[in-house]
Amino acid sequence: MIQKKIEKQKEFFYTNKTKDVSFRILHLLKLKEVIKEKEENIIKALGKDLGKSNFKAYTSEVGFVLESIGFTLKNIRSWAKEKKVRRPIFMPISRSYFKYEPHGTVLIIGPFNYPFQLIMEPLIGAVAAGNTCVLKPSDKTPETVKILKEIISEVFIEEHVSVVTGNRKAVSELIHSDFDYIFFTGSVPVGKIVMEAASKNLTPVTLELGGKSPTIVHKDADIKKTAARIAWGKFYNSGQTCIAPDYLYVHEDVKDELIKNLKIEIINFYGDDPLKSPDYGKIINSKEFRRLSGLIDENKLYFGGEKIEEKLKISPTILTDITWDDDVMKREIFGPILPVLTYNDIKDVINTVKDRPRPLSLYLFTEDKYLQKKIEDEIPFGGGCINDTISHVSSPRLPFGGTGNSGIGSYHGEESFITFSHKKSMMKKSTRFDIRYIYPPYKGKLNFIKKIMK
Repeated sequence: MIQKKIEKQKEFFYTNKTKDVSFRILHLLKLKEVIKEKEENIIKALGKDLGKSNFKAYTSEVGFVLESIGFTLKNIRSWAKEKKVRRPIFMPISRSYFKYEPHGTVLIIGPFNYPFQLIMEPLIGAVAAGNTCVLKPSDKTPETVKILKEIISEVFIEEHVSVVTGNRKAVSELIHSDFDYIFFTGSVPVGKIVMEAASKNLTPVTLELGGKSPTIVHKDADIKKTAARIAWGKFYNSGQTCIAPDYLYVHEDVKDELIKNLKIEIINFYGDDPLKSPDYGKIINSKEFRRLSGLIDENKLYFGGEKIEEKLKISPTILTDITWDDDVMKREIFGPILPVLTYNDIKDVINTVKDRPRPLSLYLFTEDKYLQKKIEDEIPFGGGCINDTISHVSSPRLPFGGTGNSGIGSYHGEESFITFSHKKSMMKKSTRFDIRYIYPPYKGKLNFIKKIMK
């Protein structure tokens, strides 16, 4: 069934209909219209799957996608235009240019944490670039998958865009199939499996992964604002965000003040009992709940730690006196647990972070411009913020992606269009006359060529 679906999509791609920019625009407009029509149902589905409040479901998923479609529609004709470049001096009477060509039939695999946005956002780029697409949403969010299938079937014919559901077996069949491009969002271990499978068909990939994203708070930071911004970014979606602050490195001079203010801000956001707050979500399933519960060391618990397994809820939790030997520091947390480490010399922090796998994001809180530049220049990471957390992901003008262990490639806005396109380079030469100097025999020609090619 999957193979037939792929074959039909390849056949449709070769009709060249998707290469017409007006065709792409028409479908993006329709996609936006249908999402608006089903906005309430999407928000309800996200509430059932992840306990997202209406506000969070709209801002981080529905509204995010609508804004992205609008941005793409405004710019798609400009992005798709043929781009001229200067011709070489030794190629007179010629024209050099490149054009964006769709890859063909692409596979997009989405995760559970933002199950609507992280399928739709790459889809926007893939459709804008002129591809046909197979979508594989997470089977951990069944309600969102239902509404996603409804939307796709109303907007696209199956030969253009289709949805495949199922568990690991379906994913395995898909990643071993002959796609022209694979876009995967998920964990590092699964990303390695996807890349290995893709390599057998020499299929290019974009991998949006994760890792342990540090947050560094220097002694000159505005502690109250810093605490609010860290608490917001860390506990948004119950910590199930790939770019969430994973751990906190705070200067020892301001550690006590910071964690006191973090506690205050958590209570300001979610009340004295966050597990009852309508603005605080749940953990995706029992397996993840148990894994996260096992990371909470009662001997190092500063705040939070309350749990209700039946409701899959773990309150915002702060752990102190943490070292790199603790279990919570062994892998990406991906949940509402914030371990706090301290430092005295920023050089130690820089060296420690550099010695570990490259993070997807990094956040720095300081007013010191020299330190800002030092961290930005010396530590490799995907992207980040100075004096804020997670906000960089919201701009369609900023490419989003990882580096090294945290991912390959980037997307959002024009970068999505480029990711799902191949730059085809062209040179067009006149036949009015020929420069025979480039043809053999070459005796006596080298000195002249050296004068030109230098």
